[in-house]
Amino acid sequence: MREVAVLGVGQTKFGELWDRSFREIGIEAGLQALVDAKLSSAELDGLFLGNMASGTLINQEHIAPLILDYAGLARRHLSSVRIEGGGASGSLALHQGYLAVASGLYDYVVVGGAEKLTDVPDAEATQITSSTADHEWEAVFGATLPALWALVARRHMHLYGTTREQLAQVAVHDHLMGSKNPNAHFRNKLSLEQVLGAGPIAEPLGVLDCAPFSDGAAAVVLGPLETARRHTDTPIRLAASQVACDSMALQHRKEITTLEATSAAAHRAFQQAHRTPQDVRVAEIHDAYTISALVSLEDLGFVEKGRAGPEFANGQFSGGGPLTVNPSGGLKAQGRPFGAVGVAQAVEIVRQLRGEAKDRQVSGASLGLTHDVGGTGATVVVHLLERAN
Repeated sequence: MREVAVLGVGQTKFGELWDRSFREIGIEAGLQALVDAKLSSAELDGLFLGNMASGTLINQEHIAPLILDYAGLARRHLSSVRIEGGGASGSLALHQGYLAVASGLYDYVVVGGAEKLTDVPDAEATQITSSTADHEWEAVFGATLPALWALVARRHMHLYGTTREQLAQVAVHDHLMGSKNPNAHFRNKLSLEQVLGAGPIAEPLGVLDCAPFSDGAAAVVLGPLETARRHTDTPIRLAASQVACDSMALQHRKEITTLEATSAAAHRAFQQAHRTPQDVRVAEIHDAYTISALVSLEDLGFVEKGRAGPEFANGQFSGGGPLTVNPSGGLKAQGRPFGAVGVAQAVEIVRQLRGEAKDRQVSGASLGLTHDVGGTGATVVVHLLERAN
């Protein structure tokens, strides 16, 4: 297996992009990444595109060749594949791109992620996104993703004494970080009182405990590490790429406050990279709901089980400790275009490791982690990226 590098990155603004089409934002992100990689489209071998639900959201299936077509590449007859895994669609696409380059099958590929979630009413978007849970055992009875994560939150509070204030601190943190990100859906800071006083969604989660539905796209260019310096002065090695899956329905798990797929994917990733959680300086983790950020930190091995709430409240992940979490603002503030999330996480980590993150730069970052979740943990993808010597 060859070592793989990220050669270029690109990302649109996330938010309510009603005036822009799916194909427009997908092409914009891809072209940004190609320009950043100093790579011509003639050198590309393929496209891997993460997307959750274009058929139901914009009435368009078969979207991977569509993007190639409108990018002017149809006559190249490249391989172009769409990958779906709920909220983890983008990171799964990154995993497939990694495998294609590492195996030697392809030399240069674009990995993209895109979603248009605001083209339908919120109620319809909630129904569509909740189809990433188990339809027969959960969604058919009215369980939405916020409701299922609320069950996790209530159980975590019961077992570990996690407080409503500790959950709210996650949102405060994310919006502080997002205020520094020009691509973020929300750039407003939040106070603890605002989060606690927001209207309810699914007790104990309120409106400001939940990430927004967003439009947006992100892309990276992958290639062999051995030739990376032809394209960039700061090649970023994709040191590990691991996927793990679990049962769809919460009721089929041993303990709902532990996402075993996260623990498994993280363990494999650290083994693959010959590193430990203590080596990671910056991480983009799944925080679609404030509780998911806490259980993610615990299951990734950054903090003991039940301790993420107090550590967040103490500012340990906002630059006050060895690990900075979600400098982009995370899903909560940067935004949540399902198919683009996992790729956008990688874009942020690459910019951090290059030292290009400006106001949100994490000092001394040489190893970063991304963590993306589909549904309530049925699919989890973990990547480790490091600055090459």
